[in-house]
Amino acid sequence: MRQACRDGKMVRKGRLDILNASGRRLTVEITAAPLCDASGAVVGGVQTLLDVTEKCALGRDAPETHALEDFVGRDEKILRIFEILSLAAATSAPILILGETGTGKDLLARAVHGQSPRSQGPFVKINCAALPENLLESELFGYKKGAFTDARADKPGILQLAQGGTVFFDEIGELPLALQSKLLQVIEERRFRPLGATTPRTVDVRIVAATNRDLKSLADAGLFRSDLYFRLRVLEIEVPPLRRRRGDIPLLVEHFLKHIGKMYNKRVEGADPAVMKILFAHDYPGNVRELLHVVEHAVILAGDTVLHPRDLPRHLTDAVRPQPAPDERGPLARSERDCLVEELTANGWNMGQTAKSLGLNRSTLWRKMKKFGI
Repeated sequence: MRQACRDGKMVRKGRLDILNASGRRLTVEITAAPLCDASGAVVGGVQTLLDVTEKCALGRDAPETHALEDFVGRDEKILRIFEILSLAAATSAPILILGETGTGKDLLARAVHGQSPRSQGPFVKINCAALPENLLESELFGYKKGAFTDARADKPGILQLAQGGTVFFDEIGELPLALQSKLLQVIEERRFRPLGATTPRTVDVRIVAATNRDLKSLADAGLFRSDLYFRLRVLEIEVPPLRRRRGDIPLLVEHFLKHIGKMYNKRVEGADPAVMKILFAHDYPGNVRELLHVVEHAVILAGDTVLHPRDLPRHLTDAVRPQPAPDERGPLARSERDCLVEELTANGWNMGQTAKSLGLNRSTLWRKMKKFGI
C-alpha cells in the first residue's frame, strides 16, 4: 500500500505469508492501488488480498527451480540433483544415473543433453536389455558391407549417428561383458571400430548411462567390468523413489493434469482432497510412471473439472482401509518416523492438521520431517 501511494501507481501480485485468526499460515497475493482526488493528488489507497495457499501447495506457478526440463520436483534431494546436473551439463563428463524403474532416469538424461552445449546435436537412446548381443553390437558400432552374410551395405551405428551429441545407455547393467570393453575404449580413446572395418573411427559423443541394478555389486561379482563402472561413475546420481519424496505428489499431479488434459482435450484443474489422501497412502512400486498412469486413468473418467475418488483405479480405492485405533500410549510412542508418515497420510498431508493431531507446532513438525527425509 505504501509503495502504491508513494509511486502513484498500481502494484500487482506481491506475495507474502500471513497468519489467520486460528494461527494457520496462508500465502496471499496482493494488489494495491492509489486513490486520487480530482486534481490527481493521492488521498489514500485500496488493497486486495487473494488467498493462493492451495494453488501454491499444488505447485501452480512453481519456480523454475522445481523443474529441470520435463522432470519436476521440489523435494530437497531432487533440488540437489537439479543443482548437480545443471553444473555437470556444461562438461562432457560421463554421468551414471541410478534409480528404480519409473523414477525418471530417462528424463534426467534428456535434461542433461538439453542443458548442455551439445543440445543442438542428436540425443540417441539405446536400451541394452532390449536387443540380443549380436544385434546390440551392430546397432551400437555399425558395420561395413560384407561384414556378415546380410550386410549388403554400410550401416552407421548409434555412436556415429550421435556425433556431436549424447548417447544414453539405458539399463547399462545388461550390457554384455564383451561390449563393455569396447564401450570403455569409446569413453577413454573416443574411437571405435565398426564390424568388418579395418581402421578405427573417431567419435565425439557424451555418454550418459542409467540402471536400476547395483553396479558395484555386479562389478564385485565379476558380472560388470569394474574399470568401466569407475569410468562411468565420474558423476553418479541416485534418483529417490516416489515413496521417499511423497511431498512431490501434488506438484506431479498438477504437472500431469496439465499435460494429460491437453492430450485428451479435457479441462481438469485439480483433485479433491480425498483423492490426494488416497494418492499419498500408496507406495508406488512403479514410481512416478505409475502415478502418471493413475492420473491418466482418472482424467479419462473424470466427469467434471475436479478428480474424485471414483475416478481413480479400483486397486487404489480398494486398498484404503479404516485408520487403526489410536495407540493408547499416544502417537509419538511409536517409531517416530513411522508415526509422522502415518499421521501425515491420515491428514491428507496437511501440515496444520497433522501438527495439531501430534500436539506439535508446524515448525517442529517441519524440522522432524526434514530430519527423517520425509
